[in-house]
Amino acid sequence: MDFFIAFVTFFLVLIALTAILNALTFPRLSARPVSSTLPLVSVLIPARDESTVIAGTIKSWLLQTYPHYEVILLDDDSSDDTATIARDAVGNDTRVCILDGRPLPEGWKGKNWACYQLAHAARGEILIFTDADVRWKAGALASLVAEMTHTRADLLSVFPTQITRTWAERLVVPLMGFVIIGYLPVMAVHYIPWPVFSAAIGQCLAFRREAYEAIGGHGAVRDALVEDMVFAWKIKRKKMRLRLADGAGLVSTRMYRNWREVRNGFAKSVLGGHAGSLPLLLLSTLFHWSLFLFPWFWLFFDPMQALILGALNVLIRALTAAVTRQRVIDALFLPISVLLMTVVAARAVQWHFTGGPRWKGRAYGKFRKQSRIAP
Repeated sequence: MDFFIAFVTFFLVLIALTAILNALTFPRLSARPVSSTLPLVSVLIPARDESTVIAGTIKSWLLQTYPHYEVILLDDDSSDDTATIARDAVGNDTRVCILDGRPLPEGWKGKNWACYQLAHAARGEILIFTDADVRWKAGALASLVAEMTHTRADLLSVFPTQITRTWAERLVVPLMGFVIIGYLPVMAVHYIPWPVFSAAIGQCLAFRREAYEAIGGHGAVRDALVEDMVFAWKIKRKKMRLRLADGAGLVSTRMYRNWREVRNGFAKSVLGGHAGSLPLLLLSTLFHWSLFLFPWFWLFFDPMQALILGALNVLIRALTAAVTRQRVIDALFLPISVLLMTVVAARAVQWHFTGGPRWKGRAYGKFRKQSRIAP
């Protein structure tokens, strides 16, 4: 038992130190002067059944202060009136083009096929793939271009500020920020060439066109469920610059609105995030139980030691919440969050043995490991 306590303590301290380092060094979008030579930026938005949010998204793009950009939205065979609402929101503004997506070919995931079509329609030197439910404040695009210019990024992935309202959202969605801030030193992502130090989020992927084409674009990730991470690995393998930044309120999104959406949304990608390996997902679950549930059971045996470990849990979660603009008070509910993620993992395992996840009316099939290792 002494060894197990030492194991838990070691990893909690390591996570705490990583979180502190990232709190001090993680780049955040902010107002910066843009270079005198303004690249044309293509903002590329795949949209499937987004009628409830698409008008607001379009309007946010029409308010951007950056002067040299185009927005291309592709209606990906929506079953609702996404395209009609989007066209009404655009009006006569020539900066925005709306395309009707072509039928999904065999061997492609829906979003990747939509992005492939968008990339072929784009004219920009910078290609920004962003989701239809991501909102950009007026200066956000200018800030992103300035960040890309400053860091000379080949791929810049911006982590939007997550808007959470229901308890299901509050307890699960911020765990994305918890993992990024607590587990992966951003300086290692930026300056160590090994692909293991990689991260990205599909809600905002900004490529230099040359880099996007060099790694094969979306054609190279056609069957990937977690295409963002595959892109990050490919950029690292090509010895190009992968950079991360926090949206810092300039870029934000509300991913889900209830427990069912939270559970299924995370279950769709959690196995892919573990390289498609069920044993790795099981080990990850046990690891998180050890760190974030065990200390509270240990109260019955060594209250002082358990309270120290539990307090460290809460402080780590509170710090990552503060850095990512989430509710710090929700740090007190970390054990519940871990249990909910166990339910998410169970859903992913269920889908694995019943043909793969379904999302917005499409079957996605099982995660294929070759998506990660493709050159």
